[in-house]
Amino acid sequence: MSDDQLDRLIDDAQKLRNLIRKHDQKYYVEAEPVITDYQYDRLVIQLKRLEAQLVTLGETIPSTSPTQRVGDKPLPHLLHKKHRLPMLSIENTYSVEELLEFEQRTKKTLEGEKIEWVVELKIDGAAVSLTYEKGKFVQALSRGDGAEGDDITHTIRTIAEIPLELFGKGYPDLFEVRGEVYMTNSSLVEINEEIKEENLTIAQENLLLIEQGKRPKKEKSLKANTRNLVAGTIRKLDPSEAAQRELHLFCHGIGFSEPLPAEGYFSYYQKLKKWGLPTLPTTRRFSTMAEVLVHCDDLLESLHDLDYEVDGIVVKVDRFSQQATLGTTNKSPKWLVAYKVEKYEATTQIEDIYVQVGKTGAITPVARLAPVTLAGSVVSRTSLHNAEEIKRKDIRIGDTIVIEKAGKVIPHVVRVEKHLRSGNEDEYLFPTICPECQAKLVQDSGGVYIRCPNFDCQAQLTERLSYFSSRSGMDIDGLNIKTIEMLLKQGLIQNISDLYRLTKNSFQDLIGKKRSGFKETSANNLLAAIEASKQRGLGRLLGALSIRHVGSKTARLVANSYPTLEKLQGATQEEFNDIDGVGEIIAESLYDYLHSDYGKNLLNDLEKLGVSVEEEGVITPEFENLPFVGKRFVVTGTLAQWTRKEAQDLIEAGGGKCSSSLSSKTDYLLAGEGGGSKLEKATALGTTILSEAEFKNLLKPLGKQKESLGSQGAKNSQSHQTGTDSEGPSSQGSLF
Repeated sequence: MSDDQLDRLIDDAQKLRNLIRKHDQKYYVEAEPVITDYQYDRLVIQLKRLEAQLVTLGETIPSTSPTQRVGDKPLPHLLHKKHRLPMLSIENTYSVEELLEFEQRTKKTLEGEKIEWVVELKIDGAAVSLTYEKGKFVQALSRGDGAEGDDITHTIRTIAEIPLELFGKGYPDLFEVRGEVYMTNSSLVEINEEIKEENLTIAQENLLLIEQGKRPKKEKSLKANTRNLVAGTIRKLDPSEAAQRELHLFCHGIGFSEPLPAEGYFSYYQKLKKWGLPTLPTTRRFSTMAEVLVHCDDLLESLHDLDYEVDGIVVKVDRFSQQATLGTTNKSPKWLVAYKVEKYEATTQIEDIYVQVGKTGAITPVARLAPVTLAGSVVSRTSLHNAEEIKRKDIRIGDTIVIEKAGKVIPHVVRVEKHLRSGNEDEYLFPTICPECQAKLVQDSGGVYIRCPNFDCQAQLTERLSYFSSRSGMDIDGLNIKTIEMLLKQGLIQNISDLYRLTKNSFQDLIGKKRSGFKETSANNLLAAIEASKQRGLGRLLGALSIRHVGSKTARLVANSYPTLEKLQGATQEEFNDIDGVGEIIAESLYDYLHSDYGKNLLNDLEKLGVSVEEEGVITPEFENLPFVGKRFVVTGTLAQWTRKEAQDLIEAGGGKCSSSLSSKTDYLLAGEGGGSKLEKATALGTTILSEAEFKNLLKPLGKQKESLGSQGAKNSQSHQTGTDSEGPSSQGSLF
C-alpha cells in the first residue's frame, strides 16, 4: 500500500471518529439525536473495520477512539490514588427553616454582597472524579474516604456519554470534573428479569446435579436498588461487565482546575455542556431564596417523570470567589447544602386502573392498589399521571410495583417488578371516549395529556366548580364537593354563573331533608359567601376559571396589565405574551379561552350577575407619577453599571413592564454591548433604543436612592452578567 493510500485510510478513520463523537454529543448531551441507533451502530462497525485494517499496517489506534472504551483484559486489582482536592460530603437540611438558616449564615459571611443560588437534583448513585489533561480523559477515581479513592478509569471509560476527548476550546490544560454515576430504574428492571431467567436455567441444571449426587449451583440474588448496583459495578475488575450494565453519569461539580474555567458554577456548567460533558437538564440559577423554594417544590412534583433515583436537591452559592470566602469544614463545604426530603418505599400490587376527569378535561389514570402502609398512612391508590407514563413504565393490572413517597408529594410508581410477573397481568387499554359524557377524547397537540373536549361534561364541571370555590379561587366558604354534587343533581346549577343566580327559594326543597343534611342556616351562610365572592376582583376571577396553564399568579399579572374585562377581551395574543412572566403557551391558551364562545359567554354572564370584572388598586396616584408607567421595556446586551436583573428591577420600580422579546408594543430597548439581533429588530419596529446614559437620565424621578442601589449592586455582580466570563485564580482550594 502506498503512503498516499495509508494517509487516506488514517484520514477516513479520524473523520469517522469525529462524526461518531458529534453524534454522541447530540444523543447524550443535547438529547437531540439526528440518526437512528441502527445508523449509529453501522458507523461504529465501519470504524472498527478501518482500524483493524490500520493495525495490520502497523498503525496504533488512539486511546480516545470510540472503539476503545472497553479494555482488553480485566485488572488484577484496583489501585488507590489520592485526590488532588478532597471529595467532601454535603451537609443535609430537612426543612424549609433549615434552608433559610443556611441562607442567613451565608448572607452574614458575605455581608452586602449579591448572592445567586444554583439549584440541581442530587442523584442517588456513586460519586466520581474525572480528570482531563489537554482535553483527553486520563483518569477516574471513586470518592473513597474523600482523601483517596479507587482508580476506576477502566469501568468509567465504558460509559457512553463520557467524552474520551473534549469538544471545542477553552478548557483548562488540567482539570477535574466531579459527578455521579447512576443507573436507570428501567435498566434495573431488565437486569432482574435477566437474573430471573438465569435462575430458572440454574434450577433446571440443579435437578440433574442433585440426581447425580453433585452439589447444586447457587442461584443469583436479585438487585434491590440502583445505588448499590452502581457502587459495585464501577469497582468491577473486568470492564466488559460494567459495559453490559448501561451506566450513566451527570456532572455536578469541579475539583482541581488549572486555571479555573469560569467565575461561577452556572457559567462553568454551561461550558461543560459545550465541551461534551453530560449535565442535569433541571439545573437553574436564582437571585432569591424564595425563587429557590418554588423551584424545589416544582422539582419534587416532577419526580415521577424521572427514570433515575434522586435523594434530594442541592442548593449552592454560584460564584467561586464567594465559595472560597465561605470555605469548608473538615467534612463539608459551607457554600452548599442538600435539601432532602424523607423518602419511603413500599411494594404492593395494582388491583385495577380507572380514570378521572379533571377540571380542564384531562383524563388521569389512577391505580387502585392492595392497601399498603407508607410513611405512617395507608395508601390504596396512586396517580399514574397519563397514558404515556403507563406505556413508558409498562404498567399492567396485576403488576407488583414499588411506590415511593417523598416529603409531601403524593406517592408515585418508581418501577414495575417485572421479574415477579406470572403471565396473568393485563395490559391497560386507555379509553377513547369520556367515561362521563361519552365525548370522543383528544390528545394535546405535541403533548402527553388526553382530554375530554366537552366543556359541559358533568365531571369537568364538578371539578371546575370545586376549584372555583376553593380558597385559592373565589373562596366561597361552604361550597364543598358534596354540596356541589347535590346542587348539580337537583338541577339548581348547570355552570359557574348559575351559582350567582341562587336564592333562598332555590334551597326550599333541600332544607330539612335528612338525606341532604342541608339546613336553613347552611343556605344563608352559603348565599352570603357567594355574594361576598363577587368582589374578589378580575385577577382572582381569572385564576379561578380553570383556564389551562393560567394559575393564580399568572392571572394577577394579566389583570394588572389589563384591569377591566373590556381591556382584557380587547388584548391580542402577542400583547399577553409581552407580559413579563407570561409565555407563548399561556398567552395562546388565555387568548383562545377569552375568544371562545364558552369563555365570552361565561365572563359576560358573570358581569351581568354583579361579579366584579375589574382589578382594583392597579394604578394609584403615587404610581402615576413614576417615569415608566405604561411603558414596555426589553433589556439586551451587557450593561456596564447594572446587571440585566438590576436594570429590570429599576424599570419595574418606575412602573414599567419588562419582556424578553421585542414586539410592536415595546416602547424602549435598553441596549448594552453586544445587543445583536434585537438592535436590528428594534430599528425595524421603530422602537426607541436607549443607551445606559439615556436610561440613567430617565431614572432621575425615582430619586438618588434608587440610583445608588443599582450602582452598589453592580459592583458586586458586574462580571456576572449574561454572556461574560473571566478567568479566576489558578486553583480553587478544597471544593466539592
